Amino acid sequence: MKHDSLKQYTKLRRSLTAEKTKLEGRLQAIDQALNGTFKALATKPAKRKKRKMSAAGRARIVAAQKARWAKVKAKKRA
Repeated sequence: MKHDSLKQYTKLRRSLTAEKTKLEGRLQAIDQALNGTFKALATKPAKRKKRKMSAAGRARIVAAQKARWAKVKAKKRA
């Protein structure tokens, strides 16, 4: 009985060791693939479009800000 259990244990241990080696190889391949992907992404700078504001849009902002300041100054005078 002990001899049979020992054989089962040895067989199971070999099987698990082989599976571990196989999984470690797969994980290493995944790591290499991810590192290659991230390196490729890291070397390419993100290009952003520069936002441009129209003259009419800027004029609306200026008018709104002047109105806000006029409101603040009016409260101070009252």
